[in-house]
Amino acid sequence: MDKFTTVTGVAAPLPTINVDTDMIIPARFLKTIQRKGLGKNLFDAQRYKPDGTENPDFVLNKPAYRKAQILVAGPNFGCGSSREHAPWALQDFGIRVVIAPSFADIFYGNSFKNGILLIALPQEICDQLMDDAKKGANARLTVDLETQTITRPDGSVVKFDIDPFRREALIDGIDEIGLTEQKRVEIGAFEDKARAAQPWLWVPAR
Repeated sequence: MDKFTTVTGVAAPLPTINVDTDMIIPARFLKTIQRKGLGKNLFDAQRYKPDGTENPDFVLNKPAYRKAQILVAGPNFGCGSSREHAPWALQDFGIRVVIAPSFADIFYGNSFKNGILLIALPQEICDQLMDDAKKGANARLTVDLETQTITRPDGSVVKFDIDPFRREALIDGIDEIGLTEQKRVEIGAFEDKARAAQPWLWVPAR
């Protein structure tokens, strides 16, 4: 997982409420277990017309937002089924940060495990950031995880809260498996002690 420090760039505005995981990545694209390649189908029903051509009215198809790394969204982002493909698709497209008033719980956890920073802020603050995002190439946000701040185009700073464990995991670029692997010496010592005390538990199965 890539380390997260700061992200600076144009933010794409997506004010829709209750964006569910099927909107983020439709079910027909869930046949793969690969994390790469899903970005082209992110928001597929909104980005493309029935004939497969791009919908020029959808935000991520507009020139200013084609390489957006930040998304400012409406409340209850990521609701619906628990598919981990949703954060995979966001990440593969290039989204590193999603800012919204609220997130669905399972999506929230899955996103951090895949290196995406989710920031929940009051509606009135999100409205201000949404206005910034709508300015397109003329406005850039800087999200700094170490200082837990968002710097707006006018230079004003918004503070955000985040669970300390999730913050450190993103900064260090480790997931739960990586965190466990950091304890290999302690785990090995525990297993050696347990094997000596209860050897019958360690007999290979026939």
